[in-house]
Amino acid sequence: MSVRLPRHGGAVGQAEKNLFWLPRLAPQLPPAVPSPVAVGRPALGYPWSWGVARWLDGEVATVAGLGDSRETARTLAAFLRALQAIPTVTGDPRLAGRPLAGRDADTRAAIAEVAGVFDARAMTALWEAALHAPAWDRPPVWFHGDFHTGNLLTRGGRLSAVIDFGGLGAGDPAGDLTVAFTLLSAGARAVFRDALGVDDATWLRGRGRALAGGLNAYASYGAVDARVAAQTTRQITAALAG
Repeated sequence: MSVRLPRHGGAVGQAEKNLFWLPRLAPQLPPAVPSPVAVGRPALGYPWSWGVARWLDGEVATVAGLGDSRETARTLAAFLRALQAIPTVTGDPRLAGRPLAGRDADTRAAIAEVAGVFDARAMTALWEAALHAPAWDRPPVWFHGDFHTGNLLTRGGRLSAVIDFGGLGAGDPAGDLTVAFTLLSAGARAVFRDALGVDDATWLRGRGRALAGGLNAYASYGAVDARVAAQTTRQITAALAG
């Protein structure tokens, strides 16, 4: 088994959400996803509910192992196509995604903070273009919500599982494009986009979300964690490149 305990208030409620939804989604998803079995209750000074799921073998995906893999790009696209094809529901507040505009102030502050490291003009131009890109105007679709390298497992050099559905929701799927900028090289990224059939506006919003996420992590942890600094530098650079 694996145990997941929220470390901040923003993750409260994820255990219950996963226990309800993942068993309903899993049969329609390749590859494997977590199989929740229980929700633990607050006790012994710990304040929030927490989740228990069956263990999934595998190692965390790496750029060195999968970044250039066209097969991986197609597998990731197939997962998202399958996820987006599952009928969604309305009215569940736990599934509401955060709009891109809701990250504006934090993202502009992060751009200013790292202006000496990255091209502030280019980042601002991308961010403003993403904010003004046409919004998702089709029916809401399922999104993973935190689809990046650290939430992919591999076995034998191939993608074997997608984990951490704490951000699971329904709406604009652009946020799930982050994986293209955290894991894939330019060539594999093009294969992924083609296999998924992403339109220009959604791709632009996805680049904006990847930029915002990378900036937030870099500004928060880059100075104290070399691994995070390297990963987010790649993410920001790839988002700028497109």
